[in-house]
Amino acid sequence: MAVRSWLEGLRAASKTALVQDGKRKIHYLFEDGKEMAEEYDLKTGQLVSRRWRKKNTLGGSGKWEVEVGEPTSPLLGALESELIKESSSNPVFVRKDTLSSFQWRIRNLPYPKEVYSVSVEKEQRCCVIRTTNKKYYKKFSVPDLDRYQLPLDAAALSFTHANNTLIITYQKPKEILAAEEQLQKELKKVKAANSGDGDCKTQ
Repeated sequence: MAVRSWLEGLRAASKTALVQDGKRKIHYLFEDGKEMAEEYDLKTGQLVSRRWRKKNTLGGSGKWEVEVGEPTSPLLGALESELIKESSSNPVFVRKDTLSSFQWRIRNLPYPKEVYSVSVEKEQRCCVIRTTNKKYYKKFSVPDLDRYQLPLDAAALSFTHANNTLIITYQKPKEILAAEEQLQKELKKVKAANSGDGDCKTQ
């Protein structure tokens, strides 16, 4: 069963944990050399960010790829990133999940809600955003559904628009909600270091 195999992979991964800035940060190192870094809000348990890194062709560490959360640049400070983000008029696509749903936000889309349509392409295993004015088009996948090998359900998909931002919501299927609950129990077993204690604790 795919749900179990992904969970088993998470359990088997080497994990380190750190509590810092109101977040619980978990680093996973998988048997194939891939790395995953997650951050959870300490109060709500909500996933704040998830990034992936794999070995490059020379065997060294590649760049971190953001799956959930704000994209960050190591070359820019927070202020510079904020200024660039605010001044850019190009659409910015960001995934920000809730406890019960996967959620994507596309900023800098000024058109009214009736211009947009969001659909599921089951064969291609992706969601598609279209606009009647042909000003914006995007395909995106839901990696979580791929990892658990679950089908996309059009009934789980909805969207709204406010403040020049298109917000797309996909309700998490019960299999993923149950798996995430199990994972949180596993992560609580990983002893976390507090910021300033030095290295992260490893399991």
